[in-house]
Amino acid sequence: MTHVSDRWLLRPYGLQTEQRHEPLGLGESCPRLSWKLDSERRGAAQSAYRITAAERPADLDDPGRLLWDSGRRESDDTLLVPWDGPTLRSATRYHWRVEVWDQTGAAGAPAQTWFETGLLHRRDWTAVWVGRDPLRVPHVDPPQDRDPGSASELQPPPLYLRRPFEVRRRPRRARLYATARGVYEVRLNGSRVGDTELAPGWTEYHRRLQYQTYDVTELVREGGNMLGAVVADGWWCGHVGFDARRAAQHYGDCPAFFAQLVIDFIDGSRQVVATDPSWAERPGAIRAADLLMGQHVDARQHVPGWDSPSPSDDGFQPVAVLHTEPGPIVAEPDHPVRVTRELPAVVVHQRAPGRFLVDFGQNLVGRVRLTVRGAAAGRRIVLRHAEILADGELYVDNLRRAQATDSYTTAGDDTEVFEPQFTLHGFRYLEVDNHPGQLAPTDVVARVVHSDTPWTGHFECSDPMVNQLQSNITWGQRGNFVAIPTDCPQRDERLGWLADAQIFAPTASRNADVAAFFARWMRDVVDGQDAEGAFRDVAPVMTMHRAAAPAWGDAGVLIPWHLWRTYGDREVLRRSFDAMVAWVRYVRRHNPDLRWRHRTGNSYGDWLQVEATTPRDVLSTAYFARSAQTVADAAEVLGRHREANEHRELYAAIRGAFIDSYVGADGTVEGGTQTAYLLALGFGLVPEALVPAAVEHLATDIEKRNNRLTTGFVGVALLCPVLADHGRADLAYALLHQEEFPSWGYSIRHGATTIWERWDGWTDHGGFQSAAMNSFNHYSLGSVGDWLFGRVAGIDQTPTSVAYRELLLRPLPGGRLTWAKAEQETARGRVACGWSRTDGRITVTVTVPPGSTAVLEVPTSDPGSVRESGAPAAGQPGVLGVQPSTAGATLRLASGRYTVSALAPGAGPTDQS
Repeated sequence: MTHVSDRWLLRPYGLQTEQRHEPLGLGESCPRLSWKLDSERRGAAQSAYRITAAERPADLDDPGRLLWDSGRRESDDTLLVPWDGPTLRSATRYHWRVEVWDQTGAAGAPAQTWFETGLLHRRDWTAVWVGRDPLRVPHVDPPQDRDPGSASELQPPPLYLRRPFEVRRRPRRARLYATARGVYEVRLNGSRVGDTELAPGWTEYHRRLQYQTYDVTELVREGGNMLGAVVADGWWCGHVGFDARRAAQHYGDCPAFFAQLVIDFIDGSRQVVATDPSWAERPGAIRAADLLMGQHVDARQHVPGWDSPSPSDDGFQPVAVLHTEPGPIVAEPDHPVRVTRELPAVVVHQRAPGRFLVDFGQNLVGRVRLTVRGAAAGRRIVLRHAEILADGELYVDNLRRAQATDSYTTAGDDTEVFEPQFTLHGFRYLEVDNHPGQLAPTDVVARVVHSDTPWTGHFECSDPMVNQLQSNITWGQRGNFVAIPTDCPQRDERLGWLADAQIFAPTASRNADVAAFFARWMRDVVDGQDAEGAFRDVAPVMTMHRAAAPAWGDAGVLIPWHLWRTYGDREVLRRSFDAMVAWVRYVRRHNPDLRWRHRTGNSYGDWLQVEATTPRDVLSTAYFARSAQTVADAAEVLGRHREANEHRELYAAIRGAFIDSYVGADGTVEGGTQTAYLLALGFGLVPEALVPAAVEHLATDIEKRNNRLTTGFVGVALLCPVLADHGRADLAYALLHQEEFPSWGYSIRHGATTIWERWDGWTDHGGFQSAAMNSFNHYSLGSVGDWLFGRVAGIDQTPTSVAYRELLLRPLPGGRLTWAKAEQETARGRVACGWSRTDGRITVTVTVPPGSTAVLEVPTSDPGSVRESGAPAAGQPGVLGVQPSTAGATLRLASGRYTVSALAPGAGPTDQS
């Protein structure tokens, strides 16, 4: 075996099972295993791997006790390698180790991790659904601060449930499996179980309801125990979407709980405590809780010790057993919602005695933790939330029916802490009313809540405004990725709009690992498809039961393809493929002339474009072509060659129809809007000979507007990429740096800390846009983030690459930037690219992970001036080759870290150092 220096070893890291790190309660019977690679040795690549698995970590070192040994496999696979060991058992932890060998045959450093299965079969469950007896629904007085003109209904208070049980000896292991119709929080012996928020999340409940798994070994005690839970309405029967009523018309009319505690002992015996008729319930201190409206707590109603092992008989009544079930109960397959950070108050202004206005300095999504000191019993403190101020006070008109109001009635203790757990608000500003005495900044903290997708990307440059834009994009992603990709987090909507998600998905996957998040949501998208093959505008289908609009329904085709390209997830492509085909056939069936003008749903067009109107049939036909082409590509990947040929022919025919109908002989595109040209150029729908003319028409429109955009949701993602890829990076940068209306910079110049829904959400010439639809936290117009990573910094992949195996590194100096850099933890490992310009030379630094190769395009006016800084170590490759190109110089790179410099574009020989 070849010996290498330890620092040159090939090191696996970032091990995942089903695209998550150490998942507890895995629901897959044949999970897929992945790992990333790192090495300081240039040219490093995996040539073989071996996976071993056992039920105990120590057994991985004992060949006789292994459950599975793949043996050495000559392969460079590192992504989603299927388990082909023995059949997995429910509620079992499996430890697995990966060993790798590099291209020289040298063994790398092994790495290991674990996963634990959940309850894999319905027969594993003994629990039943329990809830409140409908004959004992308690009366609740309306909150004093409730708007009498509001259309919201007063819901019954959340369920407080409990069940005592005895454990005769110390457990070896204890797991709790739980879900709810609604949202829940579990208590065991007076302690909260886990850190998951708003569980079980939101799925297409008629088809699927997720359960969570918790390790409660340390909470179960020998002797008496108490298992409790609080369950609120959540998405199941609370306010969701546009409907003024509670959501009873969608899923159900009351919350319920379903759980099973499995306790294992060292002698192999097992005790199960499940929801059954022995449970009891009553109302508690939470008098009302709704995701949109807020949470109201009366601390005087708290029952001390209700969740402790030895409670008093304090009004708990037998539960009702519910005999109807929602869709199948499945293990949660993606990252849960969590509190991920805290933001302290930046400024606290006292407006009047007891009334304070708090600024957290950042528009965010979550809730507030308030500490109250020295209040007499019965004092009702009211918290109202808003994203923005108008005349120095909260602007709440744009919340529509969402009250976004929490309240806390004090118990009279010296110190009390209020933090609602069953509601969610979008806010930067908080009004605290009827607070006793002074409100110290340390007593009010914003808690940020979102799906805890691992953050994997970072972009930074020399322009503070562009850095603020990137920050706004990331905060918009945090606030709107809450169980599903929502459209906005503050008003009475919060739906999973398909177009918003497909437009933003490339940017989202730069910032975070959203593989499992989107793969799970795609199940909801597919479940929402109707019998004719039409996707819906939103998923889950809470409302909007009509067929989806162009660009909206196409998300059902484009997102699975993006997940394949970005993460190598063939399974989500396979699982979605029939639905993708059905969607394209649905559009074709109703549009035999291949111009998509019929069955266009609500036909939103280029939603919220400004000072322009793109013809709807131009947009819809362009997307028809895009989806047909994507289905053809997906079919090829899946080996479905008949469908591939069918859809390639269809794409060619749609393209021909588009050109005949909408592209003029002079390169004009019907409508003449920026978005019309962007769609035609970006989707390859302009004859090659007419591309320069079409680009010129696009550039002319931008220039005559003094370098201002007109694009809405659909066009904005294509704006900078199309310009840069067609030789007009100067215009792309002019738009990026623009600070006059309409632009990204305009909102930033006026204090935006998230992406606005509209370019004209607020203007100095018109004030606020219509409150009927005006969110100040919406990610769609932030889809430029993909271009910041992909071209400004330069991290991209070739058109045929999957999961960044073949990198295309194309840094693009321009505008007023003097440097830019980005890094991404891709599915294969860390990729980085950055550039700086000084003294007439440009310096580019890149990192290529083991197993990947790269083409680096160095922008230079003299390919002969390219120099590599530092000689590679003996036996390691340097730059594999330099060739002149349209970009300047093209370099071929193996894996490793490189620094190269060259004469900067536009610099003369005298500028060389």
